[in-house]
Amino acid sequence: MSTYDLPHRPRRLRTSPVMRNMVAETSVAPSDLILPVFVRENATENTPISSMPGVVQHTLDSLVDVSKQARDAGVAGVMLFGVPETKDAQGSGSIDPDGILNVGLRAVRDAVGDDLLVMGDLCLDEFTDHGHCGVLDAQGRVDNDATLDIYAQMAVAQAQAGAHALGPSGMMDGQIGVIRAALDLSGHDDVAVMAYSAKYASAAYGPFREAVQSSLQGDRATYQQDPRNRTESLREAMLDEEQGADMLMVKPALPYLDVLSDVAQAATVPVAAYQVSGEMAMIEAAAANGWIDRERMIRETLTSIKRAGASIVLTYYALEFARGL
Repeated sequence: MSTYDLPHRPRRLRTSPVMRNMVAETSVAPSDLILPVFVRENATENTPISSMPGVVQHTLDSLVDVSKQARDAGVAGVMLFGVPETKDAQGSGSIDPDGILNVGLRAVRDAVGDDLLVMGDLCLDEFTDHGHCGVLDAQGRVDNDATLDIYAQMAVAQAQAGAHALGPSGMMDGQIGVIRAALDLSGHDDVAVMAYSAKYASAAYGPFREAVQSSLQGDRATYQQDPRNRTESLREAMLDEEQGADMLMVKPALPYLDVLSDVAQAATVPVAAYQVSGEMAMIEAAAANGWIDRERMIRETLTSIKRAGASIVLTYYALEFARGL
């Protein structure tokens, strides 16, 4: 018998796992997730990425295998990143039909057909010897409009390789409109565009740069967003939607849940968020030291991203989560 007359007892809805599951407001399903994967040119064995435990640079064979595993586990898609053997100032490997990213897209699409979304990263940073997401002008600055010309060619090359969707991640002004036009004019009007709309100049990309063997010197602050800005993200997102983006993205996820919420409320298309390499590395490092429960933290962070408004989450934990951790 209670001593107190308390008509409101919210704890009644937390009394058992069944009760908590029934009233849960947010859930994460494998079909919400996209698995980022790296494929290395001419690799004969997988290469572990030291700062991302469990993540590797794949051979073509293992890339196809992990894509099939993702399909069988119910994951929505894979986002491919290429790791070429050679780079140049123009990132020419990005538009070469025999370049590693396009070869990888073709191999995965041939293996999974339409049973898994095959997505390609559309950016030059993996392919340029200077590591920037665009080509440079005579003063060493990223040339926005010259870069757009290459993005248009990349879009067509990736669509021809079999990509269902493209992820333009370079944060060049006008990139979505140029890419959409190039796809439509080349007869690939059914290929979707997931715009990296609010991509911040974050410290959380360090492990990714190891994963793609980035050549970057300096930073990308002249084209990626300033972490101090919030309203600017809405301008970027609405411009991308206006230019024909089928999906919008916020990247990174956890440091920018407020931005994600803003974009999700304003958008009329699905919104994604990318749980980036540094977010994963922090979870893995803390778990390795016994400071956190790894599996609970993975579930909690993915749930927080969905709760903030993402309907799609790119995460290196996609396959593990889909298998029930």
